[in-house]
Amino acid sequence: MFELASAVPLQIGGGSFLYWAVIFFLLAIVAAAVGARGVAGISMEIARIFVLIFIILAVVALLL
Repeated sequence: MFELASAVPLQIGGGSFLYWAVIFFLLAIVAAAVGARGVAGISMEIARIFVLIFIILAVVALLL
């Protein structure tokens, strides 16, 4: 018959937003150290967006 699925919490991307935010932050730090200000600025902006998405999804998950 039908088997019950194991109790695994639903996760969107498995926390990948925070992972990619850290990756882009580190890229921005390295780019700033090398002197590539444009790459550093874009990387920090992408990291900031990923952190905001992570926070929004975490709050929504806690409220549900």
